[in-house]
Amino acid sequence: MINSKGKVIIFTAPSGAGKTTVVQHLLKTYPELGFSISATTRPKRKHEKTGVDYYFMEAEQFQKKIAANEFLEWEEVYPGKFYGTLKSEVQRIWAQNKHIIFDVDVKGATSIKSYFKDEALAVFIKPPSLNVLIDRLTNRGTENAEALKQRIEHVKNELTYEDRFDKVLVNDILEVTLKEAEFIVEDFLKWNAKYGNDDYQWDSNFG
Repeated sequence: MINSKGKVIIFTAPSGAGKTTVVQHLLKTYPELGFSISATTRPKRKHEKTGVDYYFMEAEQFQKKIAANEFLEWEEVYPGKFYGTLKSEVQRIWAQNKHIIFDVDVKGATSIKSYFKDEALAVFIKPPSLNVLIDRLTNRGTENAEALKQRIEHVKNELTYEDRFDKVLVNDILEVTLKEAEFIVEDFLKWNAKYGNDDYQWDSNFG
C-alpha cells in the first residue's frame, strides 16, 4: 500500500485527443504538480528522452517488475507494447511535496482512480468527433496503415469509457480546453485543502 501524502490528478484520452498538450500546460502553470513518468516497452520516438517522457525498457525488464509487484498499474495496450506506472514514481513525486499529475491511457486511468478513489481527480479528454480524431492520427504520420487501423479501433473502444471519469473535456478549441483544465484542477485542490476528500462536488458556475 502506498502511503498518501499528496493528491492525484489523472488526465486520460484516446490517442490524438490532446491530453499531453493539456498536461504539459498544467505543469508549466502549477509548480506544485509533479509529472508521473510512465514505463513502456514501445520504441522511443526521435524527440523523446528516457526518464523525461517515459522510462523505456525491454519487455523482459518490464515483466520482471510486474513479477516483483513494482507497478501501481500496468497494461498491454497493444500486442507486445506494455505501459505502466511504477510505485516508486509516486513516492518520488510525493517526496518532493507535490501533487501527482498523470498522463495515461484510458484503462490505466481507471485503475489509478480505483486505487486512490476520492484522493484522485480523473479527467477524460475527448475530441469533438471521431472523424476529427482520425484526421489527427493520420496527419501525425508516425505509423504504417496497419498500425494506424489498429490504433483507430482501440480509440473507438476507449471512447466508450468516458462515463467512468469525474469530468469530461471536449478538446475542440485548445485555448478553451486549457482554461477548463486549469479551472477543474484548481477547484479540486482548493476543495481538498478546505474540506478533505469527502463528498467532492463540481462547481457548476464554470462555463
